[in-house]
Amino acid sequence: MPESRPSAPLIDTKPEGKRPAPGPAPAAARRGPRAHPALVMLGIVLASLNMRAALAGVSPLMGEIGDHFHLAAAASSLVTTIPLVFMGLGSIVAPRLARRWGTEAVLCGALVLLGCGILLRVAPPVVALFVGCALVGTAIALLNVLMPGLVKRDFPDRAASMTALYSTTLILGATGAAASSVPLEHALGGWQGSLASWALLAAVAALVWLPQAVLARRGRDGGAPAAAPRQDATAGPDLLRSPIAWQVTLMMGTQSLIAYVCIAWMPTVFTDNGMSRNEAGMVYAFYTLVQMAGSFVVPLLAGRMRDQRLPAAGVVLLMAAGVTGLLTAPVAGAWVWATLMGVAQGGLLGLALTLMVLRTRDAHTASRLSGMAQTWGYLLASVGPFAIGAVHQATDSWTLPIALLLVACAALFLLGLGAGRDRKI
Repeated sequence: MPESRPSAPLIDTKPEGKRPAPGPAPAAARRGPRAHPALVMLGIVLASLNMRAALAGVSPLMGEIGDHFHLAAAASSLVTTIPLVFMGLGSIVAPRLARRWGTEAVLCGALVLLGCGILLRVAPPVVALFVGCALVGTAIALLNVLMPGLVKRDFPDRAASMTALYSTTLILGATGAAASSVPLEHALGGWQGSLASWALLAAVAALVWLPQAVLARRGRDGGAPAAAPRQDATAGPDLLRSPIAWQVTLMMGTQSLIAYVCIAWMPTVFTDNGMSRNEAGMVYAFYTLVQMAGSFVVPLLAGRMRDQRLPAAGVVLLMAAGVTGLLTAPVAGAWVWATLMGVAQGGLLGLALTLMVLRTRDAHTASRLSGMAQTWGYLLASVGPFAIGAVHQATDSWTLPIALLLVACAALFLLGLGAGRDRKI
């Protein structure tokens, strides 16, 4: 669906930071043969399904994994923490790899790496479990960072709707993995089969990207200027000196922190307040499911506006309302709070990804901003579950930890007002 505000006219009467000098990179990016848009879209959908499935499929099986390897609780938590850390570290190299080898080739390679990491996690030595987690996190980092630039390059007039598509598909993959992990465990004879099954999804996605990588590589070798692949990956505006780039980065990081705190502790909050484990699991699954609504609708609305401050404020207030309910009546209104927080969480993710596209002038800068936002964002997010758990352990209560999420919401509100302004980096 075409957006009412196409991203092709990139003239900004109030530029923020240093405007990039025109160079060969954008032109080169568009030269040479390209795959049919339908094949690109299919590749985006399949890659998006893989971007969280390998992580979400672990949480329901943490007990079995810990028992199998005789891991203490702290060591077991590394199964979810290591991928998150490497999602931040791997984001640093993604734009450089894309400039050297091409976006399609790196996406294909990331999916192969993801499949290998998934399989390595079920190998007998415990060290293979942790190395596999690192590979999974690195592969997801590459997918995370390159997707906004790909959307900006191949779908410039439908950037917001394509972002809505892949962010919604991402959440669909996470929801499906979380819901099917235990049934797959029973059907395949153990947690190893359940985890390993997600390598098949990665393999299918890699096969779709393989011909696109070959075609794009031929175009680069045959038609693109020789200097284009060797252009400095840091060419363009200085993102580290851009207030808007930092606002988008911190917005991405803060919403990710809230998301991973909920992944780690939401069911425990419910059970500690008297809810059964089965119902707590159902409420958490519902919270994950309704994220699709926010992740689809909010980017579409944001793409139709010149200024995104209103949707930013709206989703943050929705999140704050859900967190307040969780603080005051966690069990009595659990389904309501899960709905509010889930819709808001999906909307925040979709909006953060959309702003990486809308706040930049070209695909190269969009990829660089995505790399910056997701590097610092996931490193910030990795602190959240540990910090909230430590505060809970120190106070023996969930009151202060949940109140700290309200502080994060206040920060998100201010960051959204800054990043939502109609400016270009």
